[in-house]
Amino acid sequence: MNFTDLKEKATAEWTSLEQSRQPRIIVGTGTCGRAAGAFAVVDAIKTALAAHNVQADIMNVGCIGLCYAEPLVEIAKPGKPHIMYGNVTPASAAQLIEDYLVKDMPHPEMALGTIGEGSIEGIPKFWELPMLKPQVRIILRDCGIIDPQNLNHYIARDGYSGLVKALKMKPEEVIAEVKKSGLRGRGGAGFPAATKWELCRKEKDPTKYIICNADEGDPGAFMNRMLVEGDPHSVLEGMIIGAYAMGATRGFIYCRAEKPLAIERFKFALKQVQEAGFLGKNILGSGFDFDIELREGAGAFVCGEETALMASIEGKRGMPNPRPPFPAQSGLWGKPTNINNVETWANVSAILQHSAEWYTQYGTEKSKGTKTFALAGKINRTGLIEVPMGITLREIVFGIGGGILNDKGFKAIQCGGPSGGCLPTSQLDLTVDYDSLQQAGAIIGSGGMIVMDEDNCMVDVARYFMSFIQSESCGKCVPCRVGTKHMLDILTKMTQGKGTPEDVNTLNELAQSVKQGALCGLGQTAPNPVLTTYRYFADEYEAHTKNKVCPALACKEMTTYYILPEKCQGCGICLRACPSEAIKGGKRMIHVIDQDKCVKCGTCLEVCPPKFTAVKKVSGEKIEVPKEPVPVIAGKPGAGETK
Repeated sequence: MNFTDLKEKATAEWTSLEQSRQPRIIVGTGTCGRAAGAFAVVDAIKTALAAHNVQADIMNVGCIGLCYAEPLVEIAKPGKPHIMYGNVTPASAAQLIEDYLVKDMPHPEMALGTIGEGSIEGIPKFWELPMLKPQVRIILRDCGIIDPQNLNHYIARDGYSGLVKALKMKPEEVIAEVKKSGLRGRGGAGFPAATKWELCRKEKDPTKYIICNADEGDPGAFMNRMLVEGDPHSVLEGMIIGAYAMGATRGFIYCRAEKPLAIERFKFALKQVQEAGFLGKNILGSGFDFDIELREGAGAFVCGEETALMASIEGKRGMPNPRPPFPAQSGLWGKPTNINNVETWANVSAILQHSAEWYTQYGTEKSKGTKTFALAGKINRTGLIEVPMGITLREIVFGIGGGILNDKGFKAIQCGGPSGGCLPTSQLDLTVDYDSLQQAGAIIGSGGMIVMDEDNCMVDVARYFMSFIQSESCGKCVPCRVGTKHMLDILTKMTQGKGTPEDVNTLNELAQSVKQGALCGLGQTAPNPVLTTYRYFADEYEAHTKNKVCPALACKEMTTYYILPEKCQGCGICLRACPSEAIKGGKRMIHVIDQDKCVKCGTCLEVCPPKFTAVKKVSGEKIEVPKEPVPVIAGKPGAGETK
């Protein structure tokens, strides 16, 4: 079957689905939806449909991005706009089937928004919601909308039309189109994609490889995984286009085994495109031959670095190699190789489906297009977002993300994963693009964004990320292997109240040495969390080393819990909850914490009733309290005096 026939069949199927006289229920069953209980919701929907004898189609889709509101259920009732419901439970799902599908009661109080033409009183437009309105969905164009396991859905929405267009062009013309778009690699470094393609194309060796880096090992990052779970064909189409442009005949997808659903989606999609003629011999009658294999990684963070990734594919231990030669000259098995990440390939398919001119209308002069970010941490609306390059951090945190949880103060945003940087309030109006973030000491990286509030200690944050980096170091080069270990030891000392002002100087000297001397990108960017936290939060380093105080009360070894005698009611709640039996007291007795037994877990502070607030957490402060329990004055609870 040629592409025209495939497109016609796919369009007919999609149109039939959209115009069906039968209700359709669309459930987000990506990893985030599953973790929130989406399958239990699906079971409840099926049970309710059977109970009310209602015929409806149930469609599983990937995540649309509103992870904070999972499970998400979209109900399409014939003749009416679709309604998206959030935080759906099995009970509320059953209620919606009965009340909306049977009784036509849409429950506006449970709805997030409507999708499509028309309106329903009391329900806003879904795409006008504060989290969605500023977004531009190019990479995520189909996520949460199509069934990721239905090739026809992707084709009906212009999928593989970019490949058809590319195969009618000369390979050099395809590269020129990508160059005109200004696309920079979305894996972190932001190197111009077309330049890498040109270098690979110019190599005379007839055997060339391309690789999709789907490793994505940053803590708090889930952009690539969710894209693959929701729209794997956008990535495959981009890879096939790139292979044609560079003259590659074999491709590899490198995805860590810890992403089982993404791997499942890739495997299923690869089978589909083989059967449809988009992979294999003589693709779409063009004379171009190309195949893709999936290789699973074992979870080593360093294998996100391209030379370590190639070593892993070859069956070797994943360790970086010095460059030159660059992969475009000598990569996988010594052959010319091009590596781009998941998001870059998805951009390629969009650019060829539309045009370079269309793509360049988004972004800044030097950073074109959009970027996906995994918005996580202490923020009201967590999830996967896609925004045009040039948006400010403030717009992301307080607009799209809805501000800080529990109305607490913003402290910092960590951009670019564990090798990124922590930016303070003064940088909130910084534009999000490759150059601006780099000048501020951070990086875009693969797209992780973790928001921190006033309760976060920036010295401890630096220690946490350095702990991750140090444990993930491959150990091949001395600066990374030894330098990160010493940096971690110093940071640990500081968070235990044992650091000195001299340690701060040593820490900064080590950071510069590692940055300049490490072999690969992982080691070279490893000091970023330390360098940026010291650059913007030097007062916290001084407090830890000079004053032996943690201002955020986050470093366990530097904090103490007291029960305030003037507020204690002798209720015994904290005594019963204490896991280390460190609290002494009895009924109507002012309780006392035995500091030698206290493990500083904070349970007493959590369980003390808000109306009492008798437990106080301090750092560097000593509060005079009774050494043994004493009675509360009768009739004056909390007086803290004896008769």
